[in-house]
Amino acid sequence: MSTKRDYYEILGVTKSATEKELKSAYRKQALKWHPDKNANNKEEAETKFKEINEAYQILSDTQKRQAYDQFGHAAFDPASGMGGGGNPFGGGFGQGPFTYTYNSSGGNPFGQGDVGDPFEIFEQFFGGGFGRQAQRRPRYTLRVEFMEAVNGVEKEFEIEGKKYKIKVPAGANDGTRLRFNDFDITIDVKTHPRYKRDGYDVFVDHEISFSLAALGGVTEVETLHDKLKLKVRPGTTSHSLVRLRGEGIAHLRGNGNGDLYVRLLITVPEKPNRAQKKLLEKLSDLGL
Repeated sequence: MSTKRDYYEILGVTKSATEKELKSAYRKQALKWHPDKNANNKEEAETKFKEINEAYQILSDTQKRQAYDQFGHAAFDPASGMGGGGNPFGGGFGQGPFTYTYNSSGGNPFGQGDVGDPFEIFEQFFGGGFGRQAQRRPRYTLRVEFMEAVNGVEKEFEIEGKKYKIKVPAGANDGTRLRFNDFDITIDVKTHPRYKRDGYDVFVDHEISFSLAALGGVTEVETLHDKLKLKVRPGTTSHSLVRLRGEGIAHLRGNGNGDLYVRLLITVPEKPNRAQKKLLEKLSDLGL
């Protein structure tokens, strides 16, 4: 990773650059070094174009940018132990931008909706080759909600004024590519305020009271599709992980689901009332 250039330097911006400044710089560099515009110097253009997209892929994502600012390129080097399937609660990142190819021999893959920024087509080259076929094959980005990716959804899409429909399969992840005939669509999954995804596994925080953690009992946890009773063992410590098998996300290939990991967080009242204070004082006297 030490041979990589600084991402900010590649885009020609400072570390304090805003999202708008990043996008503007990316557009400028992508247009300048697009291989189709550098026929006489294609090898260098392909290298720089890929470098530009890699830099923008990281810096345009808030979490990835924070990790890069803190750890540099090591944050995304599997050998460093910081990325590639790390602890989802610790800011680690899962697989790369292209994790699965979904093929179909029939039907039209597209649907109605605004294609969005035409420069998103450039972004899809990140991590891919620059052969003749790749240059001729347009790629578009379709953004979906977290739960739409989990359950699958049919979306309408519009390309050059023509309306189509696309079926996003259940279990699609950020970077899932749908390949149809002459076009590719890459799925961009929005984050969820409650659930954190790592492949087909899902992680969720669940708060419990101090008394429940100490004495044990039952709490109700909201999963992706239902609510389940979860047994809490006596003496449970804060941040304990409980694994619920098969309650994660459906696999794109084959049967089965990932798992749901519940992280139990013990809550402490910020402003205990008089009765609570008396009980807490008694517990303190007993050494608890």
